Amino acid sequence: MSDERFAWMASEREVLLHYLNAMRDAVVRVSEGLCEERQREPGVESGTNLLGLVRHLTWVEQHWFQCVFLGEEPGTTDSMVVPAGQSHDEIVAAYRKACARSDDIVRAAPDLGVLAARANPGEQVRVPLRVIVTHLIEETARHAGHADILRERLDGATAL
Repeated sequence: MSDERFAWMASEREVLLHYLNAMRDAVVRVSEGLCEERQREPGVESGTNLLGLVRHLTWVEQHWFQCVFLGEEPGTTDSMVVPAGQSHDEIVAAYRKACARSDDIVRAAPDLGVLAARANPGEQVRVPLRVIVTHLIEETARHAGHADILRERLDGATAL
């Protein structure tokens, strides 16, 4: 395609990253425009809150791309509990940094068929990178939907 607006459609890798980044942006967008207290407010009995979802997704990115695919040791926790001293901006910056690193890892791989360095804990098989990227689209989209519902419960905002 000659139109630059559609350059992302030229390869499987860029199509997958395009949709993953759309979901990442959706999660962050839904968390914006509220005071810090409201972003931490649990919306359901489990305690899930907007900032907690972003924090959890930071771990998801690091876990799948750095730990499973590259074989590095984990550096974060999967907890949705947000430390009192961490601001929205800090949590979002950490998420954006993890996402950028994930994108770099995906783009640096020779192809999407490269197998992960290790199996996901509790699973038996190492999966190819395309499965990891697709899983991240699914998991991030699922949490984006959760964020939409939490935001609507907090202030009635929809279609963010």
